[in-house]
Amino acid sequence: MTKEERAELKKRIEETIEKTEKELSYLEDATKPITPENSIGRVSRMDAINNKSVSEVALRSARKKLSNLKIALHNIDNPTFGICSNCKRPIAPARLMFMPQSTRCVRCADR
Repeated sequence: MTKEERAELKKRIEETIEKTEKELSYLEDATKPITPENSIGRVSRMDAINNKSVSEVALRSARKKLSNLKIALHNIDNPTFGICSNCKRPIAPARLMFMPQSTRCVRCADR
């Protein structure tokens, strides 16, 4: 990975972290408990509970993604960054631009 690619990737990771933090804020609001004293109908309450469950899954996923992005940002200057943790070959720069938190190449990730 060239110095320019690494700098571009670092910028991309920082932008993605910022975007994910905003998404987390929204999801945390969406997963607040639904109080029984809210005057909504039975069907609407069931929809709200279902939406809350979906938001909770998305929240867990976003938290994991944010954690992995912060690890990637911390490790970006390490010489082993961008090397597959399984086969020890370079991870394609396009994969790292799309998923900067990747630690495995496409071939190893599919296994």
